[in-house]
Amino acid sequence: MAGIYIHIPFCASRCIYCGFYSTTGRRLQAQYVAAIGQELAQRADYLGPKASIDTVYIGGGTPSQLSFKLQEDLFLYINKVYPQLDWSSMEITMECNPDDITTEFADHLRSLPVNRISMGVQTFADDRLKFLHRRHQSRDIARAVDLLRHAGINNISIDLMFGFPDETLEDWHTDIRRALDLHVEHISAYSLMYEEGTLLHRLLLQNKVQEIDEERSLSMYDKLIDTLTAAGYEHYEISNFALPGRRSRHNSSYWQAIPYLGIGASAHSYNLISRQWTVNDVAKYIKSVNEKRLLATQETLNDDTRYNDLITTALRTSDGIDLSALSTVYKSFLMSSIAPYIQQQLVEIKDDKLRLTRRGLFVSDMIMSDLMKV
Repeated sequence: MAGIYIHIPFCASRCIYCGFYSTTGRRLQAQYVAAIGQELAQRADYLGPKASIDTVYIGGGTPSQLSFKLQEDLFLYINKVYPQLDWSSMEITMECNPDDITTEFADHLRSLPVNRISMGVQTFADDRLKFLHRRHQSRDIARAVDLLRHAGINNISIDLMFGFPDETLEDWHTDIRRALDLHVEHISAYSLMYEEGTLLHRLLLQNKVQEIDEERSLSMYDKLIDTLTAAGYEHYEISNFALPGRRSRHNSSYWQAIPYLGIGASAHSYNLISRQWTVNDVAKYIKSVNEKRLLATQETLNDDTRYNDLITTALRTSDGIDLSALSTVYKSFLMSSIAPYIQQQLVEIKDDKLRLTRRGLFVSDMIMSDLMKV
């Protein structure tokens, strides 16, 4: 199995927390999508001649900002390079903003092989949406879900955020309940992060906003887990919850070391041998692809980096790390490093799988850091 990720970096406006590469310029959209088609062709052998493509993920940025014609072109380019694909058996995800999902957009989706939508909801409170510089309002969210359902999309994921300045536990519980009212198949939830280089981080440095205290943030995460699992969602990764059988197949491939081809500016690729990431500049990306000399940085993987990748990916999931798949050397190193955390009941071993316990989820970054080879 393998996956394809296509990065669409165009946004109508920039959210104050976003650390991903994106641009509000629209002028180069057509040239960019044409370059994606060229890069797909130029890197057709990246995943190997016998690769079975199982997922396609169109992310961003805001893919729903592309014109209908350019959205269609994306899939024509994929199909041209991979004519053997059986779209009906694959997971095909597109990220969308709620306010982009109009009746016309939903009707257009019927002409695409997209069968899963990931929607950036973030919060149902209009004041917090305004704080984030999101374009949509709370009223747009349920309408978007209804339109997607009528378009035949029966696999919808939404993103939520918690930990806003001055947000209370009751505020957060209201957001969770509003999300459950939508009856979506998948929910991803993240603590608001103050990433360096973002407007939100600059506001923090200027003392114009203040982070909530750690105790309240942990209480919110606790509330999230309790409420969603009680509603029947499987907590299958630190930040991800799914109804039975509705895990994100594409994102799961990242955590299971399944190869994937990343196409577009700033996209990452992984083929078991190396990892590479493309230049995060639309104009430079287009120029390099047109000249058949893709600007990308590559890292060749060794046994230590593969082990460290396993720690920081598989341990995030409810499946955990399969100890039987480790070499004697790495298993011995891991078992000696993990011993204190087993005693503190922060990790557990069942059926030869090493997993974080509920308590361990709250200190997962510390545990992973200590288990890595440096």
